[in-house]
Amino acid sequence: MTQTQEAQSQEMPQPQPQKEHAWLHQLVGDWVSEGSAEMPEHGGMTMGGTETVRSLGGIWVVSEGEMRVNGEPCGNSRMSLGYDPAKGKFVGTWLGSMMTHLWVYEGTLDADERVLTLDCEGPSFTDPSTLAPYQDVITIIGADHWTLTARTRGEDGAWTTFMTTHYRRTAA
Repeated sequence: MTQTQEAQSQEMPQPQPQKEHAWLHQLVGDWVSEGSAEMPEHGGMTMGGTETVRSLGGIWVVSEGEMRVNGEPCGNSRMSLGYDPAKGKFVGTWLGSMMTHLWVYEGTLDADERVLTLDCEGPSFTDPSTLAPYQDVITIIGADHWTLTARTRGEDGAWTTFMTTHYRRTAA
């Protein structure tokens, strides 16, 4: 290590994983998914695919997914999730080849440490030129099963679920 590198490493300590990071690492692995959605512009649809989630330095989890809708290839997605101790919040992003919007997450874990609710904004179903509030909710069912539920908030303030996907760990 050069003197410059050594000085920089002393100035910028490496973050240490916390319990929130360990919680995210429950998602690490290879998964198959199946679910359904009721989209205003497309009606009902079935979904399936695969997801590979990896750790990035014990601080982040990064996933790569391939999706099918109604049995046909739909696209690929990427998700990053971490925990920001300064904010006291989980943070992350989601992007997919089927849209141009980058979803930016900020969320919290419930008291039972089973449900991570990620708040974000995205194109409104009723007017895609405006942003609407959404939530992606990750629920740990067990070591080999979790769900992702997507919902949006209506004008009345109530949350409406429009998609639920089950992820099951693949055999090693």
